[in-house]
Amino acid sequence: MREQLERRVSELKAEQQKGQQVLAELEGREAELRQTLLRITGAIQVLEELLAAAEPSAANGMAPVATTAPGDTLADADA
Repeated sequence: MREQLERRVSELKAEQQKGQQVLAELEGREAELRQTLLRITGAIQVLEELLAAAEPSAANGMAPVATTAPGDTLADADA
């Protein structure tokens, strides 16, 4: 009976050690994933800021609106 208990304790200790190794690996992967997500978030923020800064200049780069003199029609302006 004692031998069985000692063997079981030994098995459980080995299983515990393997579990701790897996947990350490998962924590490492979690840290890497958090860093990756942080970099992605930073890139998104930079790109959104660039888009926001480009909006006013994009409005300035639009094609000019056709203007008409008093009495002219829009069809006259297109001609």
